[in-house]
Amino acid sequence: MHTGSSQVSANPPLSPLLSQEMDHMSPRLRAFLSEPIGEKDVCWVDGISHELAINLVTKGINKAYILLGQFLLMHKNEAEFQRWLICCCGATECEAQQSSNCLKEWCACFL
Repeated sequence: MHTGSSQVSANPPLSPLLSQEMDHMSPRLRAFLSEPIGEKDVCWVDGISHELAINLVTKGINKAYILLGQFLLMHKNEAEFQRWLICCCGATECEAQQSSNCLKEWCACFL
C-alpha cells in the first residue's frame, strides 16, 4: 500500500499547443465542443445565426445532430457543406465557414 503524499492530477495539463488552440476558439465553439451533441438545437452550432437557424428549421433541420448528419453525408467535405449551406439554406460565407469548422472540430473530438 502506498502511503506517500504525492498527488496525481486526474486531468493532465493541456499541452501548450492545445491550450493555444482553445484560446483562439470563440466561446460558442468552445461550449459546443465541451460535450456530446445530444439533443442540442441547431442554433447551438457555432456560426448559426438566428436567421439561419430559422431557415434550417423551416427545412426540417432543427437539431444540431441533423446538421451534423448532413456534414457526414457529405463525407466531412467542408467546401461542399459550405456551398450547400449557402445555396440551399441562405447562410453567409462567414456563417458557412464557422459552421463547417465547428462540425469538423466536433468530429475530431468525438468520432
